[in-house]
Amino acid sequence: MTARTADRPFDLVLFGATGFTGGLAADYLAAHLPASARWAIAGRDRARLDAVGERLLRGSPRAPVPERLHADVSDGDSLRAVAGSTRVVATTVGPYLEHGEPMVAACAAMGTDYVDLTGEPEFIDRMYLSHHAAAVESGARLVHACGFDSVPHDLGALFTVSQLPADVPLTVRGVVRSNAMMSGGTFRSALGQLARPRQLRQASAARQQREPRPASRRARRRGRLPRRDADLGLWLLPLPTVDPVVVHRSAAGRADYGPDFSYAHYAGIQRLPTLLAAAAGIGGLLAASQVRPLRRLLGARVPPGAGPSPDRRARSWFTVDFIGAGGGDRVHTQVRGGDPGYDETAKMLSEAAMCLAFDDNPPTSGQVTTAVAMADHLRQRLVDAGMSFTVLQPASQTEGRTTG
Repeated sequence: MTARTADRPFDLVLFGATGFTGGLAADYLAAHLPASARWAIAGRDRARLDAVGERLLRGSPRAPVPERLHADVSDGDSLRAVAGSTRVVATTVGPYLEHGEPMVAACAAMGTDYVDLTGEPEFIDRMYLSHHAAAVESGARLVHACGFDSVPHDLGALFTVSQLPADVPLTVRGVVRSNAMMSGGTFRSALGQLARPRQLRQASAARQQREPRPASRRARRRGRLPRRDADLGLWLLPLPTVDPVVVHRSAAGRADYGPDFSYAHYAGIQRLPTLLAAAAGIGGLLAASQVRPLRRLLGARVPPGAGPSPDRRARSWFTVDFIGAGGGDRVHTQVRGGDPGYDETAKMLSEAAMCLAFDDNPPTSGQVTTAVAMADHLRQRLVDAGMSFTVLQPASQTEGRTTG
């Protein structure tokens, strides 16, 4: 617990508990918060907040009862009041490019730690440009992408690096597979970001000009064409997601990634025809996102605020395999969990918020990644909560194998 926020009324406030994923996060927090925790749920509709509170009381009658707080993204005073009342804010209110900045600004100004579920690179870059300096000054930790984007990839890459020699150049590739449905909120955010390629490039370039780089180390992202992976027996399709960006920033922020670190990120696909169909689908989605009527039509097909049934989520799973190499050694690790778009995302956000609130994390401030802000503390929390981080093949001297 940091001295700057120790005397605040709440340890944690969840903003967005009346939505589908926010409701899952509220359920998780009610079931897993320490009995002594002080927490609240925040939103603009008191009746809906009361309904969530009553549901939580029925589901977890012995859990600490959350207070209800008024918070509206169009009312900056309400957001500053919420941020000033708590040590950590967790928000599921997106798309973040449309609705996210006011809460980031409030937390940066009030010295309040912040976690969200965004997978929008432009939003993350714009928040760095606008609020990183204020957060450094106030002591706030702004940690974006605390769901499936990008916790398994960020902490999985760090876990892989920890199995390899220190102080040598390292290469890591992550290969994700899942049978789950994409959440409506994630799909809508992705459509919105795909429709803004020029703005995305501008925000990225502006951040690169301002953000300091490590003086004696190098961290890089690698992009390659689709290909066959001899180690995993899968076809690899490069993924244009925020995950490799987050891994790259963690590597830039931590010296234990070695003097020269590079990372590549892929979807793993069993059959070549499926890969070709997926590549065509991504291309079609990119083209359709540039046309407003088509973008609206696609967004309506997977509406935000709704999700699959508990039975469908129970059958869903994800894996992320990592192949790391350096100093002549190679290692194969894997992160595995359940439904990534909903249940595990709610779990990851909730555990990240509790990790910032209750764990003895490394001292840092400003906009930081999960690997920089929480590292092994968050990984251990997720392992205790049922996710797995496993070494499938320990580091060994191996020659003649692919490293990209």
